[in-house]
Amino acid sequence: MAVLQTCVPLGEILQTMFDWDDLKIFLTAARSGSLTAAARKLGIDPATVGRRIFRLESALKCTLLVRSASGLQLTTAGARLMETALDAETAMLAAARTGEDDVVGGAVRISASEGFGTAILAPALPALRSQRPGLRVELASNSSGFLSPTRREVDMAVTLSAPADARLFVEPLTDYQLMLYAAPAYLKRAGTPASVQALTGHDIVGYVDDLIYAPELRYLEEISAQLRPSLASSSIRAQQEVIRAGGGVGVLPCFLAEGLTPVLPDKVRLTRRFWVSTHAEVTDTARVKTVRRWLFELVEANRALLLPH
Repeated sequence: MAVLQTCVPLGEILQTMFDWDDLKIFLTAARSGSLTAAARKLGIDPATVGRRIFRLESALKCTLLVRSASGLQLTTAGARLMETALDAETAMLAAARTGEDDVVGGAVRISASEGFGTAILAPALPALRSQRPGLRVELASNSSGFLSPTRREVDMAVTLSAPADARLFVEPLTDYQLMLYAAPAYLKRAGTPASVQALTGHDIVGYVDDLIYAPELRYLEEISAQLRPSLASSSIRAQQEVIRAGGGVGVLPCFLAEGLTPVLPDKVRLTRRFWVSTHAEVTDTARVKTVRRWLFELVEANRALLLPH
């Protein structure tokens, strides 16, 4: 995509009345981060995605997306158009629902951290589905961060910190505790550390430092500045398996520590908080209200796992 030097003022965008499908393709590419991923979602080929975005750029006389090593990136003009396009998308979806009853049905996409998503949310989804057969839940749970309700990538996000965005309805979901754990076999082989200082003589399991996507995950620094992992992963579930296999001592949420032995339980106990956020445009829909209520009931039912001490 060639770089265009000028840009039509975005206040004139609606007057331009370009093809709405081009705007939808732009939104999909911006969300997906690549032409190939966007093409897969749209059911067309990547070359067509590129041509349609170029046509939109030509109509607006500005560059919207540029390629980088990490994928497609929004330009300043692209970010501004993204906001306008999201509002337009919301209006189109609302228009499509005109006349429909606000029943509990349709899709709700949730973004959650890998540990919480797989250990707490996923096992409870079949029961939710049986209670609400018209509801379809899509769980985006990974080790590399969260998808954004602001960008309409998801309807709801469970995050480690409260997003500061006026367009989101944000509320605290639950606190949860973390502790140091090790496998019984490891402690039998290496001994049980009697102090935080003694941890420096043990194998430590933790995150890959430059892949930590949130400051709340810097557990080891909070315990001791001297701790460095000898076995590291960007995935908390991978860390769990390394610890379970006798790879060393590491910090885990208590809800992921079944079968493991607490290490220094009286000296090391961390607390974090999950927040749930939804976009203001969908917060009051029946499907989102139902799933949000289910989330709060779920964490209450799992309080003994989340906050065992």
